[in-house]
Amino acid sequence: MAKRSKGYQEARQQLDKEEYQLSEAVSLLKKLSYAKFDESVDISLNLGVDPKHSDQMVRGIIVLPHGTGKSVKVCVIASGEKITEAEQAGADFSGGEDLIEKISKGWTDFDVVVATPDLMRSVGKLGRVLGPRGLMPNPKSGTVTFDIKKAVDEVKAGRVEFRVDKTAVVHSIVGKSSFSEDKLKENIQAFFQAIMQAKPASAKGKYVKSIHIASTMGPSLRIVEASIEK
Repeated sequence: MAKRSKGYQEARQQLDKEEYQLSEAVSLLKKLSYAKFDESVDISLNLGVDPKHSDQMVRGIIVLPHGTGKSVKVCVIASGEKITEAEQAGADFSGGEDLIEKISKGWTDFDVVVATPDLMRSVGKLGRVLGPRGLMPNPKSGTVTFDIKKAVDEVKAGRVEFRVDKTAVVHSIVGKSSFSEDKLKENIQAFFQAIMQAKPASAKGKYVKSIHIASTMGPSLRIVEASIEK
């Protein structure tokens, strides 16, 4: 195991419980933040599902009430008036075949790709570039649509996509350490509710086994589930 920093060790020593109420965990997380940059705050939930079975897959999209605090670069692949719509909505990059050609050569200076359905045949050729980076547009995630303005607005506002991994864990950013305690709590509660709403009908036994939050450099704090429920 990699050796932890002195700051981490000192923060870890201040943890005096195995589980915390949401309010005290958020307060402690902010108190223990020691990095010289604005750390991200992440949440992870260990779920009682078996991702090997398609009917137990947990995935979804949520626009966090207070955003993620991250600046997201959006690339829109469209044509005609939809390119103008993308520019007016605040997309960082927009274009058609010219943009597809640029990406095919390896350019990926963006965080999210939104594409109109009519260009997906061409966008599909970018699978080898976008696929491994998790950037391929998908109708299920709302990134293949003619409603460009809505898609760009949601991404910029703090939309996050979640999906359970092969170890039955779902994790996501839920804000920054500079956020107020109330904003962090509301984002965490909203994310938790999205996970609950995405519970597969075939899931048996306890659905949420554990919930943890942590800042980028800080120790993980386990949350009492009852304290996170609205």
